[in-house]
Amino acid sequence: MPPSTPPPPVRRRRLGTELRRLRERTDLSATEAAKRLGVTQSRVSNIEAGRYGVSADRVRTLASHYECADQALVDALAAMTGDRKRGWWEEYREMLPAGLLELAELEHHATALRVAQVINIPGLLQTPAHARALFGESVPPLPAHEIEHRVSHRIKRQAVLHQDNPPQYTAIIHEAALRMQFGGPATTRSQLEHLIAVSEREHITIAVIPFGSTSFPTSAQGVDYICGSVPQLDTVGIDTSTGSELTDDASRLAKYRLVLDRMESVTLPPDLSRDLVHRIIREL
Repeated sequence: MPPSTPPPPVRRRRLGTELRRLRERTDLSATEAAKRLGVTQSRVSNIEAGRYGVSADRVRTLASHYECADQALVDALAAMTGDRKRGWWEEYREMLPAGLLELAELEHHATALRVAQVINIPGLLQTPAHARALFGESVPPLPAHEIEHRVSHRIKRQAVLHQDNPPQYTAIIHEAALRMQFGGPATTRSQLEHLIAVSEREHITIAVIPFGSTSFPTSAQGVDYICGSVPQLDTVGIDTSTGSELTDDASRLAKYRLVLDRMESVTLPPDLSRDLVHRIIREL
């Protein structure tokens, strides 16, 4: 049996989705758009589904036919055509759920990242021992080899914070997550010391919601907000029992921007957040 063809990269699928949205705003059918471009209707459909790559010039031509006057958006879409190589996450294609690979791809291209966690330390800030302890709590239990694949994948994702010109990263963490002792006191102490160390980096902000807060404007779900080069290309990931649910629906993006803004408004300032982490370490 021949090997299965991997799905299109999430970035190419997003480009196709945005081109479809532009077309639909002009009330053009795929057939009508194809006639204007001098291509087949199937070609347009395949571009919009992310199955076919498309050049920057073709993107600009499509945007012109679709009467898009937002030059920043057109430039951002054209820029999404340049990277045809598959990333490091593809080595995990047959090992891990597709959603984890898509999250890594989105983070790799992000201009900024905002996350919020209530029970867990954010994945990009976890130590290997802490991540291994978390995956060991999965229900039903994960096989030992899959736990190691997940730990390896999570640690490789963290490279985005240590590259040249890294994205601005803001982590909103509830005090409950800091006090959970996954893996025991020694693992917890090492994890909290790691948080303090990374919080010293200029592009990383860690803000804690203390137990004494009188407001809590969200559920206990974790949120990963991944900023694109323009707001229309943002994506939000919501933690669920089966993994991260990714969406680029405009109304949900607006909702979670507001949720994160409100959560951030009740956090301690970064210096007081760091002091709280130090205090929790002393109490271990």
